[in-house]
Order: sequence, then C-alpha cells, then structure tokens
Amino acid sequence: MSNIFKRLLRIGSAEIHSVIDKMEEPVRMTEQGIREMKADLENSLEALAKIKALAIRTNNDISKKNKDAEEYEAKAILLMTKAKNGDLDPQQAEKLAKEALTLKARLLSEAEILSAEKTQHDQVVDNMSNNIDILKFNINKWENELRILKARVKVSKATQEVNKQMAQVDNDGTMNMLERMRNKVADDEALAEAYGTLANKNISVDEAIDRAIGGDSLKVNQDLEEIKRKLEL
Repeated sequence: MSNIFKRLLRIGSAEIHSVIDKMEEPVRMTEQGIREMKADLENSLEALAKIKALAIRTNNDISKKNKDAEEYEAKAILLMTKAKNGDLDPQQAEKLAKEALTLKARLLSEAEILSAEKTQHDQVVDNMSNNIDILKFNINKWENELRILKARVKVSKATQEVNKQMAQVDNDGTMNMLERMRNKVADDEALAEAYGTLANKNISVDEAIDRAIGGDSLKVNQDLEEIKRKLEL
C-alpha cells in the first residue's frame, strides 16, 4: 500500500515539474514581451512629442504668414491712400501696392499649404495617441497577467515541495518503523497468550477443583493442615 502511495506521489511530482517548466517559459516570454512593449511605448512617446512639436511649429508658421499677409494688404491700402491724397505718385503707389498684394497672395498660398500639412500632422498625432493608449492598455494587461502567472508558479512550487516531503516519508523509514512496531506488538500479544495456555495446562487436578470451587474451600484445607501440624497428627 505504501509503495502505491509513493508511486502516486512521484507521478504527481513529475506532473508538477512539467507544469512548472511549461509555466516558467511563458513567464519569461511575457516579461520579455512587456520589456519590448515598454521600449515601443518610449519610442512612440518620443515620436509623438516630435510630431506635436512639428504641428505646433507649423501652426505658428501659418499664423505668422497670415499676419504678414494682412500687413502687406494694409501696406497696399496705405500706398493707394497716399496716392489718392497726393502724397505719393499714383503710378509708383500702384506698382508698390501690386508688389505688396503679390507678397500677400504668396503668403496666403504658403499658409494654405501649411494648413494642409498641419491637418496631416494632427491626424498623425491622433493615430499615434490612439496607438499609445492601446499599447499602455496592453502593457497593463500583460503586467497583470504576469503577476497571475508568477503566483501560479509560486503555488505550484509550494505544492511540489509538500508532495516531495510526503514522498520522502517512506524513504526516511518512518512507515517501515511503524510497521515493525506493529508486528512486534502482535508477536508479544501472541506470546503472552501462548504462555497463558501453557500455564493452564500445567495445574493439578486439585488446583483445578479448588479454582472451580473458589478460594474459601482452599482456605479451609489450609487451616485444617495447620491444626494437624500443631497437634502432630
């Protein structure tokens, strides 16, 4: 019976070793995956910061070009006003006003191109922000999964240690010692019973009769023998 128990414990221990081996590998893989995701997150945050900086700079350039375009328009109006008031030659004023309006048009065109670029930058920022949120979610998810895996490995190792200790009970001779003690007690009981049987067989007929009658008859006989001895009969 003890051998069967021991065999079952050994089988259980072997299965636990297998489970631990299979679980420790996912733990290492998960840890590596988390490290890689965190590296990706760091790179993504750096790239996002650069795109945001580029979008901010583009927006500033748009604002500046629109402001400059307004100033050139204001200058063109001022030139034509001076020509109207006789403060400037009309032909010269018209020529300079056209140049100012040309610069205005060029600035507005550049601002429009930059606006399209800024729209693209904003879309990239939105997409990257969404991807970063997903990456953060996955990192948090797999960190929780890693904690669960580590806890399972810890429990499995503890179970393995308990089974190992139980499997060593027979090896330590405890069960064999108990079995020997049980056999010794049985042998002593049998020997005592045998001695009792022999003792009963060795008594005389008188002793058997006296034992059957009881202790009073035996006492009477003893008293009678004592009297006869004193009287030298």
